[in-house]
Amino acid sequence: MHAHSISDADRNFRAAFESFAVAPADFNHEAHVRLAYVYLTEDDVDAAAQRMRAALLAFLEHHGVPATKYHETLTRAWVLAVRHFMNKGSTSSAADFIGRNPDLLDSRIMLTHYSATVLFSPEARAAFVEPDLDPIPRPWNTL
Repeated sequence: MHAHSISDADRNFRAAFESFAVAPADFNHEAHVRLAYVYLTEDDVDAAAQRMRAALLAFLEHHGVPATKYHETLTRAWVLAVRHFMNKGSTSSAADFIGRNPDLLDSRIMLTHYSATVLFSPEARAAFVEPDLDPIPRPWNTL
């Protein structure tokens, strides 16, 4: 098992996001990955995914963005992907983690696991759908 830490900047980022101080325009794909990493340093996959869901839905509501913008499969799949990459080695912060795993910055990576038809379906938006092309590795489930 690898050790992962968060920096003061990561703590401040999480607090800013959770208190709605981050503007929607500034919450890009890298920020999603960063938040997933922060939650995964503090919780297991299921709890991190639940925290991510709650934080994203609250963020959308606060900023007047329709809840239909939220996508359950993408959220959980990215949490799973970040956890998978965390198993590759220890990191000291989200910046360190992202620097060591730049592939995670490609938001299209999920299309190697999901067909567009499945990923962008109403069912996948509403509830988690398993990949139809290539499973997301979950080695922590075999321990």
